[in-house]
Amino acid sequence: MSMLTPPGMGGKYRVTGAAYPRMSRRPRRRKVVLALLGSLLALSLLGYGALQLIGVFRGDGGGKRNAAAAGKDCPTASATPAKAAKPASAPQPGPATSASPAVVLPQPGQITVNIYNATPRAGLAKAVRDELEKRGFVIGQVGNAPPTFDKKVPGAGILLGAPTTDKAAYAVLGTQVDGLTQQHDTREGADIDLIIGDAFKELKPKEEADRAVALLANPAPAPTGKC
Repeated sequence: MSMLTPPGMGGKYRVTGAAYPRMSRRPRRRKVVLALLGSLLALSLLGYGALQLIGVFRGDGGGKRNAAAAGKDCPTASATPAKAAKPASAPQPGPATSASPAVVLPQPGQITVNIYNATPRAGLAKAVRDELEKRGFVIGQVGNAPPTFDKKVPGAGILLGAPTTDKAAYAVLGTQVDGLTQQHDTREGADIDLIIGDAFKELKPKEEADRAVALLANPAPAPTGKC
C-alpha cells in the first residue's frame, strides 16, 4: 500500500505509484488588473505631456513674439514724455525738421485787436487792453460791445474778424484766453475783435500763454504705428 492511501482505505480507492493529482492554480487576476491600470496611467501621462508641448509651441511662444512685436512698434506708458517747450516773451518758430515741421506764426506786434465789453462789468475792456498791450499786441478800438453782442455772449468771449484773416493770428490771440469761439463778418481789414463774454474771468497767465504759442510754433509729431 502506498503512503498516499489514507488509512482504512483500499481496493479501488488505493493510490499506487509516486504520482498524485495536482490542483491547477487560479489565474492571477490582481496582476492583470494592476498591469491594465499601469498602462492607462502611462498613456494619460503621455497625452498630457503632448498637450503641454503643443501649448508651448502654439500659445506661449506666439504670445511672447506678438508682445515683442507690439512693444517694438507702439509707444508705452513708460516711455519718456517729450520735453515741454520753454516759455519765451516773444517765442520764435524753431528749426524745421521732417518729424515736426515748424509753423510760422505772426508776432503779437503784427496783430491788431479791438476789445469790446459785452458784460455788465464796467472797465473790463480797459483792463484787458492794458494787459494785452503789455504782451505786445497792437490795440485798436476799445469800448462796449455793439447791440448785436451786448449782453448776448454767455461764453468767455468771441474772436470776430474777416474770413481772409490769417488763421494763425486767430490762434495766437486765442492762446490768451480760455474758451474763446471764432466768428467771421464782412470786414476787409485784418484786425480782430475780442468781444468779452459773461464767462470771462481773466486773461491766461503770460507764462501759460507763451507756452501755448510755443506749442503752436512747434507742434508735437503725430504717433506712428498701430497698437
